[in-house]
Amino acid sequence: MKARHPIRILLFLLALLPAGPSPGGELLASPGVEGAVLELSVEELALQALQNNGDLRARRLAPVIAGTFGQIERGFFDPELFVELAAAEERATETARSTGTQFEVDGSETTAVAGIRTLLPTGTTLEATVEQVRSISNRAPEQQVARVGLTVTQALLQGFGPAVNLVEVRQAELGTVISRFELRGFTEALLAGAEIAGWNYVLAREQIAIFESSLAVARQQRDETELRIEVGLLPEVEAAAARAEVALREQALIDARSLLDQRRLQLLHLLNRPFDERIDVVSEPRVKSEPVTDLAQRLQLAEMMRPDLNEALQLLRQQRLDVVATGNGLLPRLDFFATLGKTGYADSFSGTFRELDGKTYDLRVGLRLSRALGNRSAEGRHLAARTTRKQGEEAVASLRKRVGLDVRLAVNELERVRQQIAATRATRSLQEASLAAEKERFDVGSSTTLLVSQAQRDLLASQIAEIEAIVNYRIALVNLFLAEGSLLERRGIRLGS
Repeated sequence: MKARHPIRILLFLLALLPAGPSPGGELLASPGVEGAVLELSVEELALQALQNNGDLRARRLAPVIAGTFGQIERGFFDPELFVELAAAEERATETARSTGTQFEVDGSETTAVAGIRTLLPTGTTLEATVEQVRSISNRAPEQQVARVGLTVTQALLQGFGPAVNLVEVRQAELGTVISRFELRGFTEALLAGAEIAGWNYVLAREQIAIFESSLAVARQQRDETELRIEVGLLPEVEAAAARAEVALREQALIDARSLLDQRRLQLLHLLNRPFDERIDVVSEPRVKSEPVTDLAQRLQLAEMMRPDLNEALQLLRQQRLDVVATGNGLLPRLDFFATLGKTGYADSFSGTFRELDGKTYDLRVGLRLSRALGNRSAEGRHLAARTTRKQGEEAVASLRKRVGLDVRLAVNELERVRQQIAATRATRSLQEASLAAEKERFDVGSSTTLLVSQAQRDLLASQIAEIEAIVNYRIALVNLFLAEGSLLERRGIRLGS
């Protein structure tokens, strides 16, 4: 034991005062970039991540594109205007029935037809026409004929009714809805990822504060130990434990600062900003934690809101429409048709239309039946459609169970970390008391540097565990909202229609 010296004892007492910043700490400063720091809350960070994401901007156009398909399919029922012009010339030899002599016939005919036709969702085809025919022959005077006609064709079996004829229109409309749910799912996942990345950054920053405080305490303990050794109060071997503890704290701080910089780069990538920019997330992680008491309501909410489940339900509706369409293909084709016309005859163009109000008319009605023999192609398509629908029903039932599991797991995790917050807080408080007691024993010479270092290590671990539990609670909330499908609404974000 070294002899005690008054100056050394004075130095020892001065060392017991609160320590200021250590010169050695500057060597551990994390690399930074000169300039202003971009400060964002977690909510602002997530919103900017949505606004600056190029993939999301591209995906927002998908519902617009899908919406055009419904317009395309409805265009199939738009009226069609048609015009036909034809000219014919004939030179023939005919035999007179009364005399048996042959004679030459030269003639020409010009025909003009204009009309409009349309197909109705009921399976009805309407066609209205106006026709003008001019005939000139060397054996007869010039004749002009005008005709106005209306033809109605109604499908009675295959192709009958809006349920069949609007299948492709409704499928296209469902495709638009599916595209919107896909966009919603992608947006929610992106938003959740941005928020979780923000909270992970906050966790890394809080851990650095804990490590820095722990390093300062370890350095102070080392300095005290070295002074005690110098004045002869402790043996030389006590210095090793104190110095090792400082080295461990410095290693941990280096790793923590590296992790913080890694998460800074991840945030800048999410924000689509330069990687040399400085950023800080200023949200406070500590929040009042409440137990989940409304599991049934959250399960119902997930049934209504989950985008993947809604997408699967709309896809199943499309598959059911396929069954309707292919089932219609099994029927024979039976059409009723009726044609009514009014004809005017004259030797001039204008005269033919004046004669249309005469007694002349033509009427033709009938049925037209056709059926493919065997019809194997239609039967194969119908079987494939029914099987696909059954497959879709099984997928929806399985996905419903998965949604319920996701919500229950998210609630379970939220409750776990909520309880961990209280447990880690109590542990940290007890470790603080344990460290204080160990230091008191060390001050009176009944403990060792190693035991104090172990108590400091235990306190550090409890502090890290507490802040991890607090941040994990925030992350568990985000994951619960994501499992419910309600994250966008809870953040006040509305996707454009």
